[in-house]
Amino acid sequence: MMKSLSALTLGLAATLVTPAVLADEVLVGLITKTNTNPFFVKMREGAQIQADMLDAELRTFAGRFDGDNDSQVQAIENLVSSGAQGILITPNDPVAIVPTIERAREAGVLVIALDTPLNPADAADATLATDNFKAGELIGQWARAKMGDEADSAKIALLDLSASEITVDVARNQGFLQGFGIDLNDPNDIGDEDDPRIVGNDVTQGSEEGGRRAMENLLQKDPSINLVYTINEPAAAGAYEALKATGREDAVTIVSVDGGCPGVNNVADGVIGATSMQFPLRMASMGVETIVNYVNTGEKPHMSEGLDFVNTGVELITDAPVEGLPSRSSSEGLEQCWG
Repeated sequence: MMKSLSALTLGLAATLVTPAVLADEVLVGLITKTNTNPFFVKMREGAQIQADMLDAELRTFAGRFDGDNDSQVQAIENLVSSGAQGILITPNDPVAIVPTIERAREAGVLVIALDTPLNPADAADATLATDNFKAGELIGQWARAKMGDEADSAKIALLDLSASEITVDVARNQGFLQGFGIDLNDPNDIGDEDDPRIVGNDVTQGSEEGGRRAMENLLQKDPSINLVYTINEPAAAGAYEALKATGREDAVTIVSVDGGCPGVNNVADGVIGATSMQFPLRMASMGVETIVNYVNTGEKPHMSEGLDFVNTGVELITDAPVEGLPSRSSSEGLEQCWG
């Protein structure tokens, strides 16, 4: 059985709080993409819990909408002028925000990207994130094992995020394909594979409505689709509605990434076959601890082995486990989900 959120938080805090990192009025800023997405709500919760435990001050900011770079620029400038020692940010535009972040770092502020790396990644002092390639790979491996011999003749729809192909989008897509056993061409590009099992790609903007439209488009291309990869669980819910409208919901397996409570409930209800859960509370909590530790010791975080970021973990959630692939049930997932 998975630990509850409160147990996880306490366990994490116990491993992070040491005399070396107890700080006196360290000011930490958290800037999220928006303030409404449950993923970022959980981030704020994790950051506040850790800030309280470490006697640090946390100030939170957010974009007005997904993609709002200007508000994030203003938030960074506000924090720098207020004397913040560290900033945690989930960038709305990983490229456009870089000059502002460079100025913050020149002013002596430690800047850590959460969830979404900057472009280039080393524009931040560190990145704390889900291994999104691994998240995709897990659901790809599960789908291949679940389909058995039928995997060799699968008809696959790939429901991605957007045409801009940000890092998270590419990593999840390519991880899924590799996990399913499809040869990758350029691992930094979406849609360049030539495997005949791939019906096509479409974009969803990560929304339920976008998932429905993308699924409808790909069903027109090939009504025999029997496996659907989705960038996130809202897109998966939309894909399911499109399949249900054509009477094919029971003939198609949907896989996804996120670990939000609605998505985990959809695993329990059979809408989603498997999802990869990420941990926003842990991500932000580790970020606050990293900044406080840096202020007191000068030590920056060490990257996870073989990666250019600090991996904050990912777990497979499914009620149809397959041999050789560790997973948790939806009931266990509901103890750690967010939203």
